[in-house]
Amino acid sequence: MNRNKCAACFRQFNKLEHLVEHMRISYHSGHEPTCAICRKHCRSFESLREHLIGPLPKQECRDIFAYRGCKFCLKVFDSPNSRRVHQEKCQLSGLTGMIGRFSSMGLRDNLTIGSRGAPVVALACKMVGGGSDGSLDLCARVCIIDEHENIIFHSYVKPPFPVTNYRYETTGIRAEYLRDAIPMRQVQRKIQDFLCNGEPMWTIRARGGKARILVGHGLDHDLECLQIEYRPEKIRDTAKYPPLMKTSKLSNSLKYLTQTYLGYDIQTGIQDPYDDCVATMRLYKRMRSQAHRMEDYPLASDPQNRNNFASWRQSELERMSPEQMLEISRSDYYCWCMDSLYTS
Repeated sequence: MNRNKCAACFRQFNKLEHLVEHMRISYHSGHEPTCAICRKHCRSFESLREHLIGPLPKQECRDIFAYRGCKFCLKVFDSPNSRRVHQEKCQLSGLTGMIGRFSSMGLRDNLTIGSRGAPVVALACKMVGGGSDGSLDLCARVCIIDEHENIIFHSYVKPPFPVTNYRYETTGIRAEYLRDAIPMRQVQRKIQDFLCNGEPMWTIRARGGKARILVGHGLDHDLECLQIEYRPEKIRDTAKYPPLMKTSKLSNSLKYLTQTYLGYDIQTGIQDPYDDCVATMRLYKRMRSQAHRMEDYPLASDPQNRNNFASWRQSELERMSPEQMLEISRSDYYCWCMDSLYTS
């Protein structure tokens, strides 16, 4: 029966042809979240969390994980003491004191187009309401930070339409803050030029080049409100990254991701876009630092790999072992660990 058992998720099939079909549509790879105890592959960290500490976990894995596992990054260590030392570092602290207060001033503008460094930046916006009922999102505050959580740009933004709801309870924004703010069109050009970093939009490619990697949560919405277009190859969105999504393939909130994977709370009371930038950057760096096998990383959707499990190879595939099939299987998403080859 093991001959018909998936080497990644351990599902068993009555016939080998059914296993081949499963591999054809599952997109298993070494970049999936994997249990450090039994080596089972999961589609997301939430699925892995359920496997280890959910309502119906695998008993053997749960017992070992409870003794030696980190509840944030889900790694397993040699001893409880090693786990304790690691978890003290793995659980990050929120932003308090002088840094948090200074970041709220909205007075920093270090955007230097064409400057060196900062190959990865995080962006977050806070919205006020426009329209007759205040439901139209208008960007009124934007923040950009570098990998080291230094503020590159943090400013109030004057929306192009009248504000009918300042949403003060969460934004902390008052009318006087926007009176002399930078106009939206000027902010848009400034950020667009900074992200492209002197590289024409149509020449930007996934790897290499001068254009910056942009990190954030729900970036489609932020960029739409800023009226900015940017190449998807350079976007790292924690709301759309499969390993950070729910088992149901829906997005998790940034508040949940920060609490669950970083160990602290954000977005309580008046919200600062700097806090959101830091949270997304920390999540990105945690995903990027995963110790996966570094190899050429073609996706299953790429033309050169589309035929890995093509029907005309059925006889050949059925002669393979489950491990061999896993070896040729390709992911259907780009793993952020590969960015470490180009940003370190």
